[in-house]
Amino acid sequence: MARPVVGIISNSFLINDSYPTHAGGTMNSEAVACVAGCVPLIIPADPRFVPVEDLLDICDGFLLTGGRPNVHPEEYGEEATEAHGAFDRARDAVALPLVRACVERGQPFLGICRGFQEVNVAMGGSLYPEIRDLPGRMNHRMPPEGTLEEKFALRHRVRLAEGGVFHKLFGAPEVMTNTLHGQGIKRPGARIEVEGWAPDGTPEAIHVKDAPGFTLAVQWHPEYDAANDPVSRPLFTAFGDAVRAWSATRRAPLQRSA
Repeated sequence: MARPVVGIISNSFLINDSYPTHAGGTMNSEAVACVAGCVPLIIPADPRFVPVEDLLDICDGFLLTGGRPNVHPEEYGEEATEAHGAFDRARDAVALPLVRACVERGQPFLGICRGFQEVNVAMGGSLYPEIRDLPGRMNHRMPPEGTLEEKFALRHRVRLAEGGVFHKLFGAPEVMTNTLHGQGIKRPGARIEVEGWAPDGTPEAIHVKDAPGFTLAVQWHPEYDAANDPVSRPLFTAFGDAVRAWSATRRAPLQRSA
């Protein structure tokens, strides 16, 4: 039987500052293929090319990736400022309704960094434009210098809600993670359950309460070294299991009719 398909939401990118592309990080595809055990499919994040209804039929699950552009603050009722950074309205127009549709259908998704923020905004939440500017908060941004290994190195602990989904998944009350983000949750959206916090109180792990499917999202980047990291591996393994379960349920009527 063919492996299920995970749609990886891409980011707009200019090659040589002139040629427009839709790009996805290799480590995302590697985590989906080698740890989750699914087929990675890069999705152009533009509603002109990929209506959400088609994506739901083509893919079994979705990886909402990180990215430099931020969710536009108009999506949560605020005006844009210089602190909000760059935007990608086309990705907003795909990812936000996609999250809501997956929640309703029970179709699995895993949110990472920007994807984590998309899940919150899609469910009616809001974001801080810059976490490090808040009193008592640490700098969660990616180090500007260093190797890839140094930029994705584990930098802080995440405390997990006792008995919650993430506590059970990781089998520990705390985990070590990397951190490469500027924005963060200001107001949790409706049904957003925060189950992980950085030492400064920044939300780091969420899911949609009472959703029928897999709706986990994390603020860090578990796709880095996912096959070996003791936190990333169980997260992607559980995601892959959820995608396979969804795929099997969807194919069952076809098998019975044959």
